[in-house]
Amino acid sequence: MKSYDVVIIGAGVVGAAIARELSRYKLSIAILEKEEEPAFGVSKSNSGIIHPGTQNPAHSLKGKLCVQGNLLIRKVSQELGLDFKEIGELIVAFNEEEISRLQELKREAEILGVPKVKLVDKNWLRVNEPNLNSQAIAALYAPTAGIISPYRLVYALCENALKNGVEMYTNTKAENIIRNDDYFEVHTPKGIFKAKYIINATGLFADEVSKMAGISDFRIRPRKGEEFILDKKRENVTNHLIFPLPSKISKGVLIIKTADGNPMVGPTAEDVEDKEDVSTTEEGCRKIFDLARKLVPFINESDVIAYFAGLRPVALKDGLRPAGEDFIIRYEDDVPGFINVAGIQSPGLTASPAIALMVCDILKNKGLALIKKDAFYSERKKPLHLFSIPFSETKKLIEQDADYGDIVCRCELVSAKEIKDAILSGATTLDGIKFRTRAQAGRCHGSFCTTRLMKIVSEQTGKPLTEITKRGKGSEIVKGTVYS
Repeated sequence: MKSYDVVIIGAGVVGAAIARELSRYKLSIAILEKEEEPAFGVSKSNSGIIHPGTQNPAHSLKGKLCVQGNLLIRKVSQELGLDFKEIGELIVAFNEEEISRLQELKREAEILGVPKVKLVDKNWLRVNEPNLNSQAIAALYAPTAGIISPYRLVYALCENALKNGVEMYTNTKAENIIRNDDYFEVHTPKGIFKAKYIINATGLFADEVSKMAGISDFRIRPRKGEEFILDKKRENVTNHLIFPLPSKISKGVLIIKTADGNPMVGPTAEDVEDKEDVSTTEEGCRKIFDLARKLVPFINESDVIAYFAGLRPVALKDGLRPAGEDFIIRYEDDVPGFINVAGIQSPGLTASPAIALMVCDILKNKGLALIKKDAFYSERKKPLHLFSIPFSETKKLIEQDADYGDIVCRCELVSAKEIKDAILSGATTLDGIKFRTRAQAGRCHGSFCTTRLMKIVSEQTGKPLTEITKRGKGSEIVKGTVYS
């Protein structure tokens, strides 16, 4: 039995952010993840938007944490070598009634403390967003909105937490939780983990893990969102993140700039029951593009190079009534030592560093001694990506290491050196490599580079080809060897 001060269950962006924040202190910490790698749950399907806080109720917890997180993510990105880009967002109106809605959103944003929000008119839009539908007459402009790679954020947080002493266990699903007098036992396929405090950050499965501890006053219902990735040739289709007016359950179908260049359109918002349902549909595609063309008329399905669906964890009170669409972040007094961090849907990515601070405060107020370490390593060397540097620098790198000149993924210009570095940093699957480097993320979807990637993984790890997977057990690429 392994014993820790704190066990965090779930290595998505929230669990990773909490682990990194707690690693500042003299604590023994473990993070348990049921998947093969971090970021393979809800976080893998995130659009990467850093929201300013304009579309949250003025007195909501998620609104408060979104605004705080928007500020914090800048410092986190600088420390961890991540590419955060502040590009601003526009919520677009097409008639006078919709302008009234924009004014309401502006008032709520100002109550929350969102900086620099303002209404802009048709003339401003023509100059600053020329591809926008000419029928748009105004927009709410929030310049502090930004974009980041959601996967690389999770990996950076995890790497930094591990450097500061956190222990991570993947393929380690929490199967049962037993409460003893002053500690918990978390039973997993890899043994029992003993902890004084447990933080439940399991996304879609937060209700199931909570029930293991005896807390069952909420249920998580998945909300499916289909999204469609466009070719990089459309990278400059918009200059900002483009939003319609939000509905009660969704921010609507957006035109999304991404940190990697490919624009996205989506998502849909469909409440489902199956926590594994990540299917996409022709109906979803038609719906998204019909709505997207209202914002930018020339956007076309022919530009799609990939598509996916993600599931957002919506919390329902008592398993029936909506929990106000807000986050659930609370210390469970009936089960001392257990903290639920549940219902973290949008803007959870943005709010994650603020959520981490809130959880630390809860722990401190409930008796956990947070004594700062003499040495906390706050910085992480920025990973190098050929697609983001000029060719003059690439030439110098090749002179230093020939592996930089060995291009494995031609679509995204990814070298053998980047693949090897990704494996050294923790990638064990082809998706783990893709999320870290973008190899296989281009138009050919790995048609040319998959076999080479598998060969490099095998060489670097000693795994036979038959054990290399796309995203964990059950997704093996090669099932066996055929001999002539």
